[in-house]
Amino acid sequence: MTVHTCRLGPYARAVRFYDEQVLPRVIDVLCGSKMFGRIRADACRDLHGDVVELGFGSGTNLPFLPEAVTGVWTVEPSQGAMKIARKRIATSRVPVHVGDLDGARLGFPDDRFDAALSTMTLCTIPDVAGALHEVRRVLKPGAFLHFAEHGLSPDPKVARTQHRLNGLEQRFAGGCNLDRDHEALVTEAGFEITELHRFALKGPKAWSYMYLGRARNPG
Repeated sequence: MTVHTCRLGPYARAVRFYDEQVLPRVIDVLCGSKMFGRIRADACRDLHGDVVELGFGSGTNLPFLPEAVTGVWTVEPSQGAMKIARKRIATSRVPVHVGDLDGARLGFPDDRFDAALSTMTLCTIPDVAGALHEVRRVLKPGAFLHFAEHGLSPDPKVARTQHRLNGLEQRFAGGCNLDRDHEALVTEAGFEITELHRFALKGPKAWSYMYLGRARNPG
């Protein structure tokens, strides 16, 4: 029997290198700024107990976790991002448990977690509706999803630009979408939004509109 080994071509190797080596470092720098630090601090405020984090990334939320958090379970498909996160995990006060790779299919039991956290992640998950339903499943009844996401602007002119550039954004930013309405997505998944701040950051308008809030799992 002949065994055929699948070898990646030059283009595929370049794409893999970009996705696993270059992009995680770019995201770590861009999303690790002082401005995003303030947003992360707000998103992490009042988290407690065991927390599942969608898009753990390079661990940039770890310094902002309150003392009441007893552990974080990661959901992160990028091995490059997890490699960058090693130093932050090693010095973290909060224990970090490596969890799942795919947010749309979580390998955790029902009603497992006291809270969930997602920062700059729902824009990227391909099956975002499935991921949010999975988060609801693994959250205890009455528990909260804390989220901070960039997305669709209410300004029609900006929104048109977001729709027009979305394909390029997906190609060069790891599948990121500029034009997702996170308020609608979270609500349609069955969460009850209890707190939501919508605002624009300084910078290019297509990338700067933010949704910062909390949503309760009604159980």
